[in-house]
Amino acid sequence: MTEADTPVLNTLAEINAVALEQTKLSPASLILVRLAALIAMDAPVISYLAHVGPAAEAGVSLDQAQDVLVAIAPIVGAPRTLSASAKIAEALAQAVDLAEAGPGI
Repeated sequence: MTEADTPVLNTLAEINAVALEQTKLSPASLILVRLAALIAMDAPVISYLAHVGPAAEAGVSLDQAQDVLVAIAPIVGAPRTLSASAKIAEALAQAVDLAEAGPGI
């Protein structure tokens, strides 16, 4: 696949790179803030999946992710918090499946 084949992914990568250059947050803090934003907007599973690798690289623990869910539950409400919990679990399961499948994918 060439760069011309993935204009949407390329654009998202560029936007992400600019945002990363502009923040002074630690990598772990950045991921936790993004997690809170994903939860607040009831993001799809793929959005959580896109953050699994960076979260692992930043040393974000499952306990920290759960702390974010607990911290924002009073703001976003129970339905959105429960929805996010299920989507995060699904994203983690997909990440494990992808890792087990190996680099051939």
